[in-house]
Amino acid sequence: MAMSHRQQTIYWGIAAVVFLWLLYALGNVIMPFILGGAIAYILDPVADRLQRLGLSRALSVTIIALVALLIFVLLILLVIPTLISQATQLIETAPKLFNQLQQWLTTRFPEILVEGSPIRTQLSNIGEMIQSRGGELLNTVLSSALGLVNVVVLLVVVPVVAIYLLIDWDNMVARIDVLLPRDHVDTIRDLARQIDRTLASFIRGQGLVCLILGVYYAVALAAVGLNFGLVVGAIAGMLTFIPYVGAIVGGGLAIGLALFQYWGDWAWIIAVWAIFQSGQFVEGNILTPKLVGSSVGLHPVWLLFALSVFGSLFGFVGLLVAVPVAAVIGVVMRFALDRYRASALYRGTTDQ
Repeated sequence: MAMSHRQQTIYWGIAAVVFLWLLYALGNVIMPFILGGAIAYILDPVADRLQRLGLSRALSVTIIALVALLIFVLLILLVIPTLISQATQLIETAPKLFNQLQQWLTTRFPEILVEGSPIRTQLSNIGEMIQSRGGELLNTVLSSALGLVNVVVLLVVVPVVAIYLLIDWDNMVARIDVLLPRDHVDTIRDLARQIDRTLASFIRGQGLVCLILGVYYAVALAAVGLNFGLVVGAIAGMLTFIPYVGAIVGGGLAIGLALFQYWGDWAWIIAVWAIFQSGQFVEGNILTPKLVGSSVGLHPVWLLFALSVFGSLFGFVGLLVAVPVAAVIGVVMRFALDRYRASALYRGTTDQ
């Protein structure tokens, strides 16, 4: 006997609750599998394109793995040590920067920052807190990242999971399609296509935008001689996936550092401002329209809410799945609203 819509809704609701509970219970245990699955999903179109050129699936995945390994080695040898060094120096320099800010404010507004005033005391406390807490955080991250277990997980398990999933990706999709409930198979396939378009547009497109802008900011800031330009550019690039946040945080940090470093030499300060202004122009008018498109439908406030909720509930794993889950929920909600507008509950039963 066929199940009613109400019974199906109850069963799917229970399945969703069980999935969220497992996500919460397993925590960091499933992190390498989530990372591996995300990498496989991102690289699947590349493997498909290589297959269309006549290569086998195994050979396509082998080429992708070798290129990824080369890029990873270059990052380890050339980029990551510099980033760590500049981040450490920035944290250690923070009290000096706040002391310079105190001196400038004292010169311009001596009546506000008299010795022992609340504002002066607060600025001193902020600088000392950044140094102590920032150094503690950096040491914790480094010690955690350099732990043997985490090294094995990140350098062995994640690539292995990604390679296996990438090799068998199309077969897995076909097996899942066979298991779909036959009464709703067309609807689920349509939703899956919409979700895939949204995820592909946002994750692949926005990820490439973040990479391009991060490299541009880092290289351009280093070219004008800004101290800590590489780490500031990396921060701005990583935060670009949230509209305006990357430019505001990265631009504010870069211009603030430029004011201390180039005070009185306004041409260099304007150059730093122009770097972020040009980056935002290229992103808004070229990169985002071409690589991301206009059909993603993820509002910045919705992204911030999803990151906050999933990060609070599930920790780092929650941050990894926040954006994909937000995209899926957005597609499902739009589908539900379309069904609601077509239903008698919205339209009513009275003839118009």
